[in-house]
Amino acid sequence: AGRRRACVAPLGAPSRASGLLPLAFLVLVGGARALAVSSRAGAPPSVSFTKFQGLGNDFLLVDNRGAAAPVLTPPQAAALCDRHFGVGADGVIFLLPPGEGTGNDYTMRIYNSDSSEPEMCGNGVRLAAMFASELEGREDEPGVQYKFDTLAGTIVPRIMDDGRVRVDMGKPVLDPKLVPTTLPATENGVAQEVPLEVGGKQYHVTCVSMGNPHAVVFVDDLDELDLHTVGPMFENHPAFPERINTEFVQVLSPTHLRMKVWERGAGPTLACGTGACALLVAASLTGRSERRAVVSLPGGDLDIEWEEGGHVMMTGPGVR
Repeated sequence: AGRRRACVAPLGAPSRASGLLPLAFLVLVGGARALAVSSRAGAPPSVSFTKFQGLGNDFLLVDNRGAAAPVLTPPQAAALCDRHFGVGADGVIFLLPPGEGTGNDYTMRIYNSDSSEPEMCGNGVRLAAMFASELEGREDEPGVQYKFDTLAGTIVPRIMDDGRVRVDMGKPVLDPKLVPTTLPATENGVAQEVPLEVGGKQYHVTCVSMGNPHAVVFVDDLDELDLHTVGPMFENHPAFPERINTEFVQVLSPTHLRMKVWERGAGPTLACGTGACALLVAASLTGRSERRAVVSLPGGDLDIEWEEGGHVMMTGPGVR
């Protein structure tokens, strides 16, 4: 994927259909220009972005270092993410100044394509590290490391010599009340392999938070899964008071896991970094995998390790 920059500007009179001010998105891709029009309301005079993707999970990255709050509202970000009338993306990531007194480098905030704000995004944090290195002119400097404030706490990505990004995702949260889920804890204090009826079928669910909530379901054959039907049912199930990201996982070997994901606020995506971390934890807890494994997502592979000290490490690519 090539480097993409864009400008958003309000044009003309309000739309007859919506009564809202139309917006135009001017997108420059490798020097070519394309124009798309949306009837969403209230964008600022202009906003520049760079588009990145991590295993097909694509985001618009905004240099927001000059302000403590995102320069776009959630509805404006959703308008940009619209794949028919906007630029198209799974979300918008804002690189802001760090929180006061944290000692961190930047704050990372995200608006999903449905206007919701997740606590964190594993693929997104890898892309944010690459974006920050580009803004600082350090993209060719090996070993660059950042500390990001997120709504899930401090996340530490490091750009490796091979161009991939290794991220310390912190320790998983396994207390069901903190995930959060109303599903009961089993003897080990985890909501592990708990029966849950969804859409008239019983599943066994293991719940893990990586700063955002995940339900992990192991299946025999991913190709038989009707993700578009069952995914929204899981996301909005009353057992998950803040909704849920759901990973459906097929175990290929103790060191190789395959997954499909339905993301809270974004639907089916080609990759989910926090989901890959959550499923490795769940697979290890249930004896299905070792503590390090390759996780194959629709968009490609991530290397996930649950270290003996409790931190989960994620390594994967990012592309402008």
